[in-house]
Amino acid sequence: MNEVSISPGGSLKGSVELPGDKSISHRSLLFNALAAEPARVSGLLVSEDVDATRRAVEALGAKVVLDGKDLIVHPPKDGLTEPRDIIDCGNSGTTIRLLTGVLASQPFFSVLSGDGSLRNRPMKRVTKPLKRMGAKFDGRENGDRPPLAVRGKTLKMTHHDLKIASAQVKSALLLAGLNSGVAVREPRQSRDHTERMLMRMGCTLRKDAEDWLVLIPPDELAPCDVQVPRDISAAAFFMVAANLVEGSEIFLENVGINPTRTGVLDVLTAMGADVQVYPKKLKGAEPVADILARHSPLVGTTISGSLTVRCLDELPILAIAAAFAEGETHIRDAAELRVKESDRIGRVCDGLRAMGIYVDERQDGMTITGGVPLGGAVIDASGDHRIAMAFAVAGQCVRNGLTICGADSIASSYPLFFAHLEALQQ
Repeated sequence: MNEVSISPGGSLKGSVELPGDKSISHRSLLFNALAAEPARVSGLLVSEDVDATRRAVEALGAKVVLDGKDLIVHPPKDGLTEPRDIIDCGNSGTTIRLLTGVLASQPFFSVLSGDGSLRNRPMKRVTKPLKRMGAKFDGRENGDRPPLAVRGKTLKMTHHDLKIASAQVKSALLLAGLNSGVAVREPRQSRDHTERMLMRMGCTLRKDAEDWLVLIPPDELAPCDVQVPRDISAAAFFMVAANLVEGSEIFLENVGINPTRTGVLDVLTAMGADVQVYPKKLKGAEPVADILARHSPLVGTTISGSLTVRCLDELPILAIAAAFAEGETHIRDAAELRVKESDRIGRVCDGLRAMGIYVDERQDGMTITGGVPLGGAVIDASGDHRIAMAFAVAGQCVRNGLTICGADSIASSYPLFFAHLEALQQ
């Protein structure tokens, strides 16, 4: 399914059983592999990226056992052990960056690598602050590209004043500080799944008067049973699709609405979208809600500052919404998109232009002038799952449809995406 053609198929109606949250799925496996006792994980995302994390913790001595629909994570009795081979992180940036933090303080040698795309992802934003804690690395381009050799050792407590808000970098540093302690400060709040889960596992995390997030490690990590909520990043594709396709109404159940992740809801509300949110009880440390999205005309808006951080992964599909909206949409402060699975700013701008939409591309974002996209174009997803899914939604709305190259990348995060989209077509 490397190349797929999408064309309008009428209104979209029904409900979707979304996959589990990708960020929480990664963390539920990795963090519980560090715990003192086994833990149960329900609703884990089944995808190539999360499977990479599962294989990694098993290579480090943990056992992950299927129990009905749940998984039981059994941490190694005496702590993680040196892997016998290179750990293959596949296409998962979360896996390799969080593991780098974990392995930096382990008393053994390990090597992290991945597929062609991951081997071109920058690592220095993680390894540079870890080196300040005393960590040792070897890698391509002075440690900025995998394969990355990690020579684990005892680290020192260090303060890290980050220049870019990044949940992956922050999480890597917090994990590296589980033995020594660590303090991290971000220019803006990134997603806080790591903090929530570590506090449930016995860590003390507090912010001081100068906004430093200080981690005080426990003697050992307590196990953390996790019921993974549905992924709001996956929900975003269907919320936008419902609003763009006339006559549509889509119901999404048990979606995670962590406040650090709900920027997509704020943006769609500002654009005039019909998105109703019905909050429910917490699932563990994470708030959840049912969401109902219906067709509604959209208008342009501005996405910048902390709002950009809160919807960074959703910006490709929000750009699709902007292409159909009345007026201009300005996306700013999103330079981080340049170093994701692809250059997402470049890929989105190229795709929108191919659809006949005027886009002013900038280093940190773009301005999109909404209109009536014609379609009939070939979109290069560059092996990036979010680009492929975003333009698959666009293909439902443009008169001449779209052909997407690299659609097989969707398996990394949402293998059933096309099946769910097809099931909604009336």
